[in-house]
Amino acid sequence: MTTEPKKQGTEEHLLRRFGLLQATALNMSNMIGIGPFITIPLLMSALGGPQAMLGWIIAVLIAIPDGMVWSELGASMPGSGGTYVYLREAYGRETFGRLMAFLFIWQFILSGPLEIASGYIGFAKYAGYIWQGITPSESLLVVIAVGVTNIVLLYRRITSIAKITVSLWIGTLITTLAVIVTGALHFSAARAFDFPPGAFSFSLGFLFGLGAASRIGVYDYLGYYDICYIGDEVKTPGRTIPRSIIISVVCVALIYVAINLSIIGVVPWRDFVPADAHPQSDFVVSIFMERIYGAKAATIFTAMVLWTAFGSVFALLLGYSRIPYAAAQDGYFFKIFGKLHPTKHFPYISLIVLGLISIVCSLFSLGIVIDALITTRILIQFIGQIFAVMLLRKRAPEMQRPYRIWLYPLPSIVALIGWVFIFATTDWPIVLLGLGTLALGAVFFFVWSWYTRRWPFALPVEASGD
Repeated sequence: MTTEPKKQGTEEHLLRRFGLLQATALNMSNMIGIGPFITIPLLMSALGGPQAMLGWIIAVLIAIPDGMVWSELGASMPGSGGTYVYLREAYGRETFGRLMAFLFIWQFILSGPLEIASGYIGFAKYAGYIWQGITPSESLLVVIAVGVTNIVLLYRRITSIAKITVSLWIGTLITTLAVIVTGALHFSAARAFDFPPGAFSFSLGFLFGLGAASRIGVYDYLGYYDICYIGDEVKTPGRTIPRSIIISVVCVALIYVAINLSIIGVVPWRDFVPADAHPQSDFVVSIFMERIYGAKAATIFTAMVLWTAFGSVFALLLGYSRIPYAAAQDGYFFKIFGKLHPTKHFPYISLIVLGLISIVCSLFSLGIVIDALITTRILIQFIGQIFAVMLLRKRAPEMQRPYRIWLYPLPSIVALIGWVFIFATTDWPIVLLGLGTLALGAVFFFVWSWYTRRWPFALPVEASGD
């Protein structure tokens, strides 16, 4: 027997505290974070030289049109959950939308923590510059300490979190600006554009290497949509969400190109490529600052990188903890995740679970973590949302759309081609992981639906809290 989900009392409603400044800060803190500081060696290793920057170009050509997809969906349906809400409404709230929403939450329980874990791994790597001779077990202790601290700081009301987000964002901007200015003052074009012989010779190996570089590039841009996950907490979401997304993508794209050129214009790329053969690739930006200002200044700067890394994982866990909460509130996920803290009014169960899984995921290597999190998201989340826009425009033309995709459907097609390229050029074990995760999720969905007598084993009814 199904019942209508319990309505939350006024005292349990999430508060709208995020304006354009806070929303952009949240997105950019997530996007910049530790990403460019830990992935540049991996990026260069993908194609064996600075030509790997093509991966970032492809990534931004995917992120901009995909950001338009997020903007239209987020402005039309602002609410906690982001993709979960969009898939549910586009594919049918009580039919295929249930399946798509469930599969998204299912894969997100893995991919969300994987993304947060990449930040923890990066934090531990840069901590190795200050804590010289750090062992793997000591690195794990660093990860656990940072992960627990992140959970504790987020265990509070959204009013104070908005202020913390802006302060972390300011630290992120100072850190990136320091790299860019330093690089510009000491830039060597000959060093930066020291291409190896045959750098642009097309081959199957080049194509797959470009795919690997593009995956790393996409990883670096992930987060331009983070504000969509907490739509219930955004002021005037119809205007704020699209603007924050577009501003974040454009600004971070320019910042990434500047950071990359700054580093390889000072530190020869051959000094950290291939990454697995050069230990200093773990903290290449610290080496960059050391060569110019010395070890003491580099140590201070490393502390700034750690601040930036923490700002990223803070923004991620904040946004991602709202997704299982929103699904549980509507009866599409285990209802325990739908609980708000009795006095602080935030989804504490979801926060704790995702926070702990993130710490566990940090046991894997950075390369595996990045490939796995991108691959597990592409089919249901990114490609699923592209078709969601198409379905909603056809089935709900009267829906209020404060923002519409410019030059529709061209941006959607460009984003779709990009996601297919990245998925198709991924190593087959990771592809199998992504497909296997979805297949297992489908099995659990049908078992759950049969047990609760819901679609496709019963006529569509109102969502249950079971």
